Amino acid sequence: MMNPQGKPLFSIITITFNAGETIVPTIESLNRQSFQDFEHIIIDGASSDNTLARIRELSNSTPRILSEPDNGLYFAMNKGLNIAKGKYLLFLNAGDSLHSPDSLRYYADASANDPDIIYADTNIVNEDRTFNSPRHLSAPEVLTLKSFSKGMLICHQAFMVKRSIAPLYDTDYRFSADYDWTVRCIAASSPEKCINLHKVTIDYLRNGTTDKNKRASLIERFHIMSHHYGSLPTIARHLSFIPRAATRRLKAILQR
Repeated sequence: MMNPQGKPLFSIITITFNAGETIVPTIESLNRQSFQDFEHIIIDGASSDNTLARIRELSNSTPRILSEPDNGLYFAMNKGLNIAKGKYLLFLNAGDSLHSPDSLRYYADASANDPDIIYADTNIVNEDRTFNSPRHLSAPEVLTLKSFSKGMLICHQAFMVKRSIAPLYDTDYRFSADYDWTVRCIAASSPEKCINLHKVTIDYLRNGTTDKNKRASLIERFHIMSHHYGSLPTIARHLSFIPRAATRRLKAILQR
């Protein structure tokens, strides 16, 4: 659905590759939305399964689909960003879903104030869509560039940004370019132009690309933090992360 100017308010960008099963909850969550002024862009890496057929079968709208071989996740995300027509961008990859039928409406209501960034909280779900846990990092009350020196405080899928300030992803990073991209988006804005919805808007599927490459992702993230915030402060912050990580690991062991 388009607004009177012929452009959607939101561009929802989904990256897929052989995602015939995991794409289902993603599409279904978009179908349920009470706010429908969005375009859905599918960037597919030339899937050999039934991904594209499932998308066309299930989607209530007519998604824009580009299916061709690519060089990885962030190359695909750049393709989506380059063809997006919406005022705001949201990346919602296969397996991830909007938390409730009103999730996009919450973003739309906040967009009336013309912010640069609208952000929210995230729940982690299992493959059967059962609730696993809240994300272990909560969105900051006030979003500043310094906020992200503490790590990826906002899940990438819950981070909506104005297309006019969104840079391309740095494809030199294979696993954590989303962290670098988010920091650069924040640097292009200011705290008064960022709105915290104070709601859970996204259900994030466990065991995504970053989860499966945790060590490599953390190494990349360290280099990104050092680039944006300096090496010595980054080392000091990582030392402070140790107790937090140990506490999280202990809780996981006790819950088994």
